[in-house]
Amino acid sequence: MVRLKDIAQLAGVSVMTVSKALRGEPDVSASTREKVKGLASQLGYVPDCSAQGLRSRTTKLLGLVIPATTNPIYARMVFAVEERAHVLGYDVIIAQTQNLPEREEACIRRLLSRHVDGMLITPVYRFEAEARIYQEIVHRKVPAVLLGAPAPFCKNFISIEIEEVTASYNVTKHLLALGHKRIAYFTGPVAAPWAHERFEGYRRALREAGLEVDDKLVFQAGNTLEDGAKAALQMLNENCHPTAIQAVSDLVAIGGAETLLAQGIRIPEDISMAGYGNILTAEFYRVPLTTVSQPKYRLAVAAMETLMNLIRGEPAASRRLPAELVQRKSTAAPQAPITA
Repeated sequence: MVRLKDIAQLAGVSVMTVSKALRGEPDVSASTREKVKGLASQLGYVPDCSAQGLRSRTTKLLGLVIPATTNPIYARMVFAVEERAHVLGYDVIIAQTQNLPEREEACIRRLLSRHVDGMLITPVYRFEAEARIYQEIVHRKVPAVLLGAPAPFCKNFISIEIEEVTASYNVTKHLLALGHKRIAYFTGPVAAPWAHERFEGYRRALREAGLEVDDKLVFQAGNTLEDGAKAALQMLNENCHPTAIQAVSDLVAIGGAETLLAQGIRIPEDISMAGYGNILTAEFYRVPLTTVSQPKYRLAVAAMETLMNLIRGEPAASRRLPAELVQRKSTAAPQAPITA
Protein backbone atom coordinates (compact mmCIF):
# COMPACT_ATOMS: atom_id res chain seq x y z
CA MET A 1 0.00 0.00 0.00
CA VAL A 2 1.33 3.42 -0.98
CA ARG A 3 1.87 5.75 1.98
CA LEU A 4 2.25 9.51 2.24
CA LYS A 5 5.85 8.81 3.33
CA ASP A 6 6.56 7.08 0.00
CA ILE A 7 5.28 10.06 -1.99
CA ALA A 8 7.23 12.47 0.24
CA GLN A 9 10.53 10.62 -0.37
CA LEU A 10 10.07 10.68 -4.15
CA ALA A 11 8.98 14.32 -4.18
CA GLY A 12 11.75 15.43 -1.83
CA VAL A 13 9.35 17.12 0.57
CA SER A 14 7.95 16.45 4.04
CA VAL A 15 4.98 14.21 4.77
CA MET A 16 3.10 17.28 6.01
CA THR A 17 3.67 19.03 2.68
CA VAL A 18 2.34 16.00 0.80
CA SER A 19 -0.75 15.94 3.01
CA LYS A 20 -1.39 19.62 2.45
CA ALA A 21 -0.79 19.35 -1.29
CA LEU A 22 -3.30 16.51 -1.64
CA ARG A 23 -5.88 18.53 0.34
CA GLY A 24 -5.28 21.59 -1.86
CA GLU A 25 -4.07 23.78 1.01
CA PRO A 26 -3.08 27.30 -0.15
CA ASP A 27 0.29 27.39 1.65
CA VAL A 28 1.80 24.88 -0.82
CA SER A 29 3.16 26.19 -4.10
CA ALA A 30 1.33 25.28 -7.29
CA SER A 31 4.36 23.45 -8.70
CA THR A 32 4.81 21.34 -5.57
CA ARG A 33 1.08 20.59 -5.44
CA GLU A 34 1.07 19.39 -9.06
CA LYS A 35 4.21 17.33 -8.53
CA VAL A 36 2.76 15.62 -5.45
CA LYS A 37 -0.61 14.94 -7.11
CA GLY A 38 1.13 13.55 -10.18
CA LEU A 39 3.21 11.14 -8.10
CA ALA A 40 0.16 10.11 -6.06
CA SER A 41 -1.70 9.30 -9.28
CA GLN A 42 1.23 7.35 -10.76
CA LEU A 43 1.68 5.30 -7.59
CA GLY A 44 -2.05 4.62 -7.21
CA TYR A 45 -2.31 6.31 -3.83
CA VAL A 46 -5.73 5.90 -2.17
CA PRO A 47 -6.53 8.21 0.79
CA ASP A 48 -7.48 6.61 4.11
CA CYS A 49 -11.08 7.80 4.48
CA SER A 50 -11.26 6.60 8.08
CA ALA A 51 -8.30 8.70 9.06
CA GLN A 52 -9.67 11.70 7.21
CA GLY A 53 -12.98 11.22 8.99
CA LEU A 54 -11.32 11.23 12.39
CA ARG A 55 -9.61 14.53 11.57
CA SER A 56 -12.68 16.22 10.09
CA ARG A 57 -15.30 14.45 12.24
CA THR A 58 -17.13 13.48 9.07
CA THR A 59 -17.42 10.14 7.28
CA LYS A 60 -18.46 11.28 3.81
CA LEU A 61 -21.23 8.68 4.08
CA LEU A 62 -24.93 9.27 3.46
CA GLY A 63 -27.76 6.90 4.30
CA LEU A 64 -30.64 6.30 1.88
CA VAL A 65 -33.61 4.50 3.42
CA ILE A 66 -36.29 3.30 0.96
CA PRO A 67 -38.95 0.55 0.93
CA ALA A 68 -37.24 -1.62 -1.71
CA THR A 69 -34.92 -1.24 -4.66
CA THR A 70 -37.31 -3.47 -6.63
CA ASN A 71 -39.99 -0.77 -6.49
CA PRO A 72 -39.59 1.07 -9.83
CA ILE A 73 -40.56 4.40 -8.26
CA TYR A 74 -37.31 4.36 -6.29
CA ALA A 75 -34.94 3.19 -9.02
CA ARG A 76 -34.70 6.66 -10.55
CA MET A 77 -34.35 8.25 -7.10
CA VAL A 78 -31.48 5.95 -6.15
CA PHE A 79 -29.73 6.81 -9.41
CA ALA A 80 -30.10 10.56 -8.80
CA VAL A 81 -28.96 10.40 -5.17
CA GLU A 82 -25.89 8.29 -5.95
CA GLU A 83 -24.99 10.44 -8.95
CA ARG A 84 -25.18 13.66 -6.96
CA ALA A 85 -23.37 12.13 -3.99
CA HIS A 86 -20.54 10.98 -6.25
CA VAL A 87 -20.02 14.53 -7.53
CA LEU A 88 -19.95 15.84 -3.96
CA GLY A 89 -17.48 13.20 -2.78
CA TYR A 90 -19.91 11.11 -0.72
CA ASP A 91 -20.68 7.40 -0.70
CA VAL A 92 -24.25 6.19 -0.21
CA ILE A 93 -25.36 3.29 1.99
CA ILE A 94 -28.75 2.01 0.81
CA ALA A 95 -31.10 0.37 3.30
CA GLN A 96 -34.41 -1.33 2.45
CA THR A 97 -37.24 -1.28 5.00
CA GLN A 98 -39.71 -3.49 3.11
CA ASN A 99 -42.34 -1.17 4.66
CA LEU A 100 -41.84 -2.78 8.08
CA PRO A 101 -41.47 -0.41 11.06
CA GLU A 102 -39.19 -2.78 12.97
CA ARG A 103 -36.91 -3.20 9.95
CA GLU A 104 -36.90 0.56 9.38
CA GLU A 105 -35.70 1.06 12.96
CA ALA A 106 -32.94 -1.52 12.47
CA CYS A 107 -31.85 0.11 9.18
CA ILE A 108 -31.66 3.59 10.70
CA ARG A 109 -29.80 2.32 13.76
CA ARG A 110 -27.18 0.71 11.55
CA LEU A 111 -26.74 3.96 9.66
CA LEU A 112 -26.40 5.86 12.92
CA SER A 113 -23.77 3.37 14.07
CA ARG A 114 -21.82 4.12 10.87
CA HIS A 115 -21.91 7.83 11.80
CA VAL A 116 -23.37 8.89 8.46
CA ASP A 117 -23.21 12.62 7.80
CA GLY A 118 -26.89 12.69 6.82
CA MET A 119 -29.89 10.59 5.78
CA LEU A 120 -32.62 10.57 3.17
CA ILE A 121 -35.62 8.58 4.40
CA THR A 122 -38.85 7.35 2.87
CA PRO A 123 -40.81 6.78 6.08
CA VAL A 124 -42.63 3.57 6.89
CA TYR A 125 -46.00 5.09 7.68
CA ARG A 126 -47.90 4.02 10.77
CA PHE A 127 -50.76 5.42 12.84
CA GLU A 128 -48.73 6.06 15.99
CA ALA A 129 -48.07 9.70 16.84
CA GLU A 130 -44.48 8.94 17.86
CA ALA A 131 -41.67 6.70 16.66
CA ARG A 132 -38.66 6.24 18.92
CA ILE A 133 -36.14 5.95 16.10
CA TYR A 134 -37.09 9.33 14.66
CA GLN A 135 -36.71 10.89 18.08
CA GLU A 136 -33.24 9.36 18.24
CA ILE A 137 -32.28 10.95 14.92
CA VAL A 138 -33.24 14.32 16.36
CA HIS A 139 -31.45 13.60 19.64
CA ARG A 140 -28.24 12.71 17.80
CA LYS A 141 -28.57 15.82 15.61
CA VAL A 142 -28.10 13.86 12.39
CA PRO A 143 -29.33 15.87 9.37
CA ALA A 144 -32.23 14.04 7.72
CA VAL A 145 -34.67 14.80 4.90
CA LEU A 146 -37.84 12.86 4.13
CA LEU A 147 -38.53 11.60 0.62
CA GLY A 148 -42.28 12.05 0.84
CA ALA A 149 -44.91 13.52 3.10
CA PRO A 150 -44.35 13.82 6.84
CA ALA A 151 -46.70 12.10 9.29
CA PRO A 152 -47.31 12.85 13.01
CA PHE A 153 -44.37 10.65 14.08
CA CYS A 154 -41.96 12.53 11.78
CA LYS A 155 -43.68 15.91 11.50
CA ASN A 156 -40.60 17.89 12.62
CA PHE A 157 -38.48 16.73 9.68
CA ILE A 158 -37.97 18.66 6.47
CA SER A 159 -39.57 16.88 3.52
CA ILE A 160 -39.45 16.95 -0.26
CA GLU A 161 -42.71 15.69 -1.74
CA ILE A 162 -45.09 15.89 -4.69
CA GLU A 163 -48.17 18.10 -4.97
CA GLU A 164 -50.25 14.95 -4.62
CA VAL A 165 -53.71 16.53 -4.33
CA THR A 166 -53.32 18.63 -7.47
CA ALA A 167 -51.82 15.77 -9.48
CA SER A 168 -54.62 13.35 -8.57
CA TYR A 169 -57.23 16.06 -9.12
CA ASN A 170 -55.93 16.47 -12.68
CA VAL A 171 -56.34 12.75 -13.37
CA THR A 172 -59.98 12.82 -12.26
CA LYS A 173 -60.59 16.01 -14.23
CA HIS A 174 -59.21 14.28 -17.31
CA LEU A 175 -61.63 11.36 -16.88
CA LEU A 176 -64.54 13.70 -16.24
CA ALA A 177 -63.66 15.71 -19.36
CA LEU A 178 -63.86 12.50 -21.39
CA GLY A 179 -67.43 12.09 -20.14
CA HIS A 180 -66.99 9.60 -17.29
CA LYS A 181 -69.40 9.95 -14.38
CA ARG A 182 -68.89 6.63 -12.62
CA ILE A 183 -65.19 6.57 -11.79
CA ALA A 184 -64.01 3.82 -9.47
CA TYR A 185 -61.06 4.54 -7.21
CA PHE A 186 -58.48 2.01 -5.99
CA THR A 187 -57.02 3.50 -2.81
CA GLY A 188 -53.55 3.18 -1.30
CA PRO A 189 -52.13 2.16 2.09
CA VAL A 190 -54.42 3.51 4.81
CA ALA A 191 -51.59 4.95 6.93
CA ALA A 192 -49.81 6.76 4.08
CA PRO A 193 -50.42 10.54 3.85
CA TRP A 194 -49.73 10.53 0.11
CA ALA A 195 -52.52 7.99 -0.42
CA HIS A 196 -54.98 10.20 1.44
CA GLU A 197 -53.89 13.24 -0.56
CA ARG A 198 -54.39 11.43 -3.87
CA PHE A 199 -57.87 10.37 -2.77
CA GLU A 200 -58.59 13.97 -1.76
CA GLY A 201 -57.69 15.12 -5.27
CA TYR A 202 -60.18 12.61 -6.69
CA ARG A 203 -62.87 13.77 -4.24
CA ARG A 204 -62.33 17.46 -5.01
CA ALA A 205 -62.58 16.98 -8.75
CA LEU A 206 -65.82 15.00 -8.37
CA ARG A 207 -67.31 17.61 -6.05
CA GLU A 208 -66.33 20.40 -8.42
CA ALA A 209 -68.26 18.53 -11.15
CA GLY A 210 -71.34 18.31 -8.91
CA LEU A 211 -70.70 14.67 -7.99
CA GLU A 212 -70.15 13.08 -4.59
CA VAL A 213 -67.89 10.13 -3.86
CA ASP A 214 -69.88 6.91 -4.18
CA ASP A 215 -68.58 4.52 -1.53
CA LYS A 216 -69.61 1.61 -3.74
CA LEU A 217 -66.98 2.75 -6.25
CA VAL A 218 -64.11 2.99 -3.75
CA PHE A 219 -61.98 -0.13 -3.23
CA GLN A 220 -59.19 -0.60 -0.73
CA ALA A 221 -56.03 -1.61 -2.55
CA GLY A 222 -52.48 -0.88 -1.48
CA ASN A 223 -49.42 -0.30 -3.62
CA THR A 224 -48.62 -3.56 -5.43
CA LEU A 225 -49.68 -5.49 -8.53
CA GLU A 226 -51.39 -8.04 -6.30
CA ASP A 227 -53.32 -5.30 -4.50
CA GLY A 228 -54.59 -3.98 -7.83
CA ALA A 229 -55.63 -7.43 -9.00
CA LYS A 230 -57.60 -8.08 -5.79
CA ALA A 231 -59.33 -4.69 -6.00
CA ALA A 232 -60.34 -5.34 -9.61
CA LEU A 233 -61.77 -8.76 -8.74
CA GLN A 234 -63.75 -7.26 -5.87
CA MET A 235 -65.08 -4.55 -8.17
CA LEU A 236 -66.22 -7.10 -10.74
CA ASN A 237 -67.88 -9.26 -8.10
CA GLU A 238 -69.83 -6.32 -6.69
CA ASN A 239 -71.30 -5.30 -10.06
CA CYS A 240 -70.90 -1.55 -9.47
CA HIS A 241 -70.57 -0.80 -13.21
CA PRO A 242 -67.93 1.96 -13.48
CA THR A 243 -66.81 3.32 -16.83
CA ALA A 244 -63.34 4.27 -15.56
CA ILE A 245 -60.88 3.35 -12.81
CA GLN A 246 -58.42 5.70 -11.16
CA ALA A 247 -55.71 3.86 -9.24
CA VAL A 248 -53.46 5.24 -6.52
CA SER A 249 -50.33 3.98 -8.31
CA ASP A 250 -49.20 2.51 -11.60
CA LEU A 251 -48.53 -0.88 -10.03
CA VAL A 252 -52.09 -1.01 -8.67
CA ALA A 253 -53.43 0.13 -12.04
CA ILE A 254 -51.47 -2.50 -13.99
CA GLY A 255 -52.44 -5.24 -11.54
CA GLY A 256 -56.08 -4.26 -11.96
CA ALA A 257 -55.74 -4.00 -15.74
CA GLU A 258 -54.31 -7.51 -15.98
CA THR A 259 -57.33 -8.88 -14.11
CA LEU A 260 -59.78 -7.02 -16.34
CA LEU A 261 -58.06 -8.05 -19.56
CA ALA A 262 -58.03 -11.68 -18.39
CA GLN A 263 -61.82 -11.43 -18.03
CA GLY A 264 -62.13 -10.24 -21.63
CA ILE A 265 -62.77 -6.61 -20.64
CA ARG A 266 -61.14 -4.23 -23.11
CA ILE A 267 -59.16 -1.12 -22.13
CA PRO A 268 -60.16 1.59 -22.95
CA GLU A 269 -63.12 0.42 -25.08
CA ASP A 270 -65.02 -1.11 -22.16
CA ILE A 271 -63.39 0.75 -19.29
CA SER A 272 -60.70 3.41 -18.94
CA MET A 273 -57.77 2.96 -16.56
CA ALA A 274 -55.46 5.62 -15.09
CA GLY A 275 -52.52 5.24 -12.73
CA TYR A 276 -50.04 7.41 -10.87
CA GLY A 277 -46.25 7.50 -10.94
CA ASN A 278 -45.23 6.99 -14.58
CA ILE A 279 -42.95 4.03 -13.95
CA LEU A 280 -41.19 2.73 -17.07
CA THR A 281 -43.64 -0.17 -17.40
CA ALA A 282 -46.57 2.27 -17.66
CA GLU A 283 -45.39 3.62 -21.01
CA PHE A 284 -44.64 0.18 -22.45
CA TYR A 285 -47.55 -1.75 -20.96
CA ARG A 286 -49.68 -3.53 -23.59
CA VAL A 287 -52.20 -0.71 -23.17
CA PRO A 288 -49.96 2.34 -22.55
CA LEU A 289 -51.14 3.82 -19.27
CA THR A 290 -52.48 7.31 -18.67
CA THR A 291 -50.79 8.40 -15.47
CA VAL A 292 -49.14 11.13 -13.44
CA SER A 293 -45.46 11.68 -14.17
CA GLN A 294 -43.79 12.02 -10.79
CA PRO A 295 -40.55 14.03 -11.07
CA LYS A 296 -38.59 11.25 -9.39
CA TYR A 297 -35.16 12.45 -10.48
CA ARG A 298 -35.85 16.10 -9.62
CA LEU A 299 -37.32 15.10 -6.26
CA ALA A 300 -34.17 13.19 -5.33
CA VAL A 301 -31.89 16.00 -6.51
CA ALA A 302 -33.92 18.53 -4.49
CA ALA A 303 -33.69 16.25 -1.45
CA MET A 304 -29.91 15.99 -1.85
CA GLU A 305 -29.57 19.76 -2.15
CA THR A 306 -31.68 20.24 0.97
CA LEU A 307 -29.69 17.62 2.89
CA MET A 308 -26.39 19.25 1.95
CA ASN A 309 -27.72 22.59 3.21
CA LEU A 310 -28.53 20.94 6.54
CA ILE A 311 -25.08 19.30 6.70
CA ARG A 312 -23.42 22.65 6.04
CA GLY A 313 -25.60 24.36 8.63
CA GLU A 314 -27.36 26.47 6.01
CA PRO A 315 -31.10 27.33 5.86
CA ALA A 316 -33.34 24.58 4.44
CA ALA A 317 -37.09 24.18 4.02
CA SER A 318 -39.65 21.63 2.87
CA ARG A 319 -40.70 21.70 -0.77
CA ARG A 320 -43.53 20.37 -2.92
CA LEU A 321 -42.83 19.65 -6.59
CA PRO A 322 -45.52 19.69 -9.30
CA ALA A 323 -46.33 16.55 -11.29
CA GLU A 324 -47.75 16.38 -14.81
CA LEU A 325 -50.58 14.34 -16.31
CA VAL A 326 -49.47 12.04 -19.14
CA GLN A 327 -52.31 10.97 -21.43
CA ARG A 328 -51.91 7.63 -23.19
CA LYS A 329 -54.14 4.96 -24.75
CA SER A 330 -55.68 3.53 -21.58
CA THR A 331 -58.29 6.31 -21.29
CA ALA A 332 -61.03 7.26 -23.74
CA ALA A 333 -64.64 8.44 -23.80
CA PRO A 334 -67.04 5.95 -22.12
CA GLN A 335 -69.04 3.52 -24.24
CA ALA A 336 -71.11 1.68 -21.61
CA PRO A 337 -70.68 0.53 -18.00
CA ILE A 338 -68.96 -2.83 -17.70
CA THR A 339 -70.88 -5.87 -16.44
CA ALA A 340 -69.43 -8.85 -14.69
